[in-house]
Order: sequence, then C-alpha cells, then structure tokens
Amino acid sequence: MVSPRVLKRVASGAAALLLNACTPGGIALPPGGAAPPAGGAAVQTIDVNLTLNADSQTAAGTSGGYAPAVTNVAVGTTLRFVNSDGFAHTATLISGATTFPAGSPFSVAAQTQSGSALSQNWSTGTLAAGVASQTLTVDRAGTYLFGCFFHYGGPMRAEIIAH
Repeated sequence: MVSPRVLKRVASGAAALLLNACTPGGIALPPGGAAPPAGGAAVQTIDVNLTLNADSQTAAGTSGGYAPAVTNVAVGTTLRFVNSDGFAHTATLISGATTFPAGSPFSVAAQTQSGSALSQNWSTGTLAAGVASQTLTVDRAGTYLFGCFFHYGGPMRAEIIAH
C-alpha cells in the first residue's frame, strides 16, 4: 500500500511537469535544479527568486529578487534565467533606462517570451516555478536593467553589466 505522503509527492511532481509544459520556450529543470547547457556550452545563470534574494543597493537603485543583483559578463557570454521560486516571474529588459523607474515600466507584452540578444528588447515571458528561460547572447557592451512584470515594486529588478 502506498502512503498518502508518497502519493502527495507524486502528484506534486506531476503538477510541476504540467506547469513547465505550459510555459512557452521554458525548459524544465532536471532533478538537481541546474539549467541544462545550450549546445554543450557553459551558460551563466541568473537566479530568479523573490523569496530568497534580498534587496540591495546598486548604481541603478534598489534591486531584489534576482541573484546576483549585478551580473558582470563579457561580450559573447550566454545567459539564462532560472526561476527557483515557488511562483511565476519574468525577467524583462527596461529599455534605455540608467536607473530603475519609480513605477513599473512594463506592458502585458512582458509575459510573452521574446528576444535572444541582450542589446535588443527581450523578455523571458512568464517563467513558472522551476523553469529556465531561453538563452540570451551578450552581444554588446553596456548596462542593461531588467525586472519582473508581476513584482517590479517588490522590488524585483537587477542589472547586467557587459564588458
């Protein structure tokens, strides 16, 4: 006889798989939680977790919900966002900003995955819990601010500095 506890764990796992399958372009994470590399190449990961990633001050303003708060990368690097939180988030470029805007700069378009290059408009779209985003190629030096459509005021925002 299977215990209720085991049945609950199986049901929970099945629910997670279904949620992952419903996220366009999302990639279900393997049991260890690490994002699978694209084409065998190493991928730098930005953790998406409003619950665990505390607020901090950056040059652009108050950041939180992403780790690291400031990601320093070389041009040519490949990035991926991994939602390790228990609920949905996005990571969406705040185009042309040098500091975090006071109010949310996002439209509902942030919920749809777009883009593959860091210097162009991009969004991970809505990432369900346990899902990794598409990869983004760091194609141009600069500072790129981004945030979460759902939790921008959380404050869920961070920056990428490409050199």
